[in-house]
Amino acid sequence: QVQLVESGGGLVQPGGSLRLSCAASESILSINPMDWYRQAPGKERELVARIASSGTTNYADSVKGRFTISRDNAKNTVYLQMNSLKPEDTAVYYCHAYKVYPYVNSWGQGTQVTVSS
Repeated sequence: QVQLVESGGGLVQPGGSLRLSCAASESILSINPMDWYRQAPGKERELVARIASSGTTNYADSVKGRFTISRDNAKNTVYLQMNSLKPEDTAVYYCHAYKVYPYVNSWGQGTQVTVSS
């Protein structure tokens, strides 16, 4: 299985920005899609953003216009640029990789994002 390591989380004030990174242990060229999920205390894990190998992106309505997902296949890394952060964005953010064949369904360990004044 592909190993995923997230980084870039932290404490930020409302209106601030963070960039999360997800480094994969092997090539992500054929991994389709790569996702960012988040889970807030007492809530279910939810899909935040998705990027296909083609570069097509999808976002949760709650983050559209504020978050941007991107991938650098040469660096085996996926990013989540988060702008105009709100307290309700506070959660543990997880990177996820999926591929049908050979089968891949991997999760990172998560990185905490806290938005608070």
